[in-house]
Amino acid sequence: MIIKKFTGKTEEEAVEAAKKELGSGAVIMNVKSVKQKGLAGFFGAKQMEVTAALEEENGVQRGGQNSTARAALKPEKTENIITAQTAVDVMSESSQNIERKLDNLQQLLLNRFQQSEAEIRGALGTEGQEMETKPVQEEIPEEKEETSEQERFIKLLYNTMLESEVDEKYANQIVDDFDRTNKPDLPIDYILSDVYQKMILKFGKAEGITPAENGPGIVLFMGPTGVGKTTTIAKIASNFIVGEKKKVALLTADTYRIAAVEQLRTYANILEAPFRVIYTIEEVREAIQEFQGYDYIFMDTAGHSHQNEEQLGNMRKLHEAVQEAGTCQTFLVLSATTKYRDLMRIVSSYKEVAEYQLIFTKLDETATWGNLLNMKMFTGTPIAFVTYGQNVPNDIEQFNPQKVVKQILSTKAFS
Repeated sequence: MIIKKFTGKTEEEAVEAAKKELGSGAVIMNVKSVKQKGLAGFFGAKQMEVTAALEEENGVQRGGQNSTARAALKPEKTENIITAQTAVDVMSESSQNIERKLDNLQQLLLNRFQQSEAEIRGALGTEGQEMETKPVQEEIPEEKEETSEQERFIKLLYNTMLESEVDEKYANQIVDDFDRTNKPDLPIDYILSDVYQKMILKFGKAEGITPAENGPGIVLFMGPTGVGKTTTIAKIASNFIVGEKKKVALLTADTYRIAAVEQLRTYANILEAPFRVIYTIEEVREAIQEFQGYDYIFMDTAGHSHQNEEQLGNMRKLHEAVQEAGTCQTFLVLSATTKYRDLMRIVSSYKEVAEYQLIFTKLDETATWGNLLNMKMFTGTPIAFVTYGQNVPNDIEQFNPQKVVKQILSTKAFS
């Protein structure tokens, strides 16, 4: 893994420098304002500093192969770069900013680690007392290699991921990624920071909702029944209309549920946004043409079982018509409370309809967020938004991988 800092007059300029050197696969880990060194720091404007990370695969960077990025891997250029092969003291010093983001996570894990150590010692003590009453020949156990503190801590992190319902296959991948680059007798601080960073890189970054170059950006929302799709659309539309002063039109093709139509109509009235109910493919084309002067068109669709082939076929036709009419982005809305096996079936069936980004709802209704990582790893699809309540326009935010990884490693809800 490579972690490097870049500065610029603006955050965008610093991010651009990071992408230019490390490639498009770089993930922004931290952004902060910094002062220039020397006299310039007293009189000059502050600069923005971003910390970017890039995971290496078999010694080759992911996401970029330009000459600048390759030069960054040469030994003479490594004074400002951190890799898994660098000295432990360099890694510990350079990862301080990331470790601050862990808040009390490290202490929580250490407490659990110490607790498990005490339980082991207690078990060994009891075993020793029992063995005293046995003949000498029976009390000599087979010699076993002593487990190091590092191995025990990795095991604790692994078990914590399983407790958060991370699939065993993906938990093994994360631990194996660390094992390939680790050194013996690493400090617990280093291990925690490295695993934390690797998990963040697994999530990557979603594109989110982006404007179209020509005409309105058409945003299609699909997903099973009962995941909170209509409320999620209202939250996002509110943020665009009220927060960003964008012109947004709302459409719904969910004619199966009258309540869904009336719910979105109510939100549209509150936001003073135009609203249309769509019954046919032709009406989709007409509505998109009608709102050509708008920034975005948000379209709700009918929730249905992923096992219903006919409804999936209708969804596919709807998506094709929208794509023909303009620039379309598609989001699959899922509930964080849905069982893992069911989520795998849902995302697989909707892959036959369209390429999509993910939105997870109802994070406030579960304490185990491992399914977010499971779905990212299973689909390769980024998560764009998460919601955690019914309040509109609140209770929604752009996906924050740091927050989710902290939740997964702590198995403890936090604000």
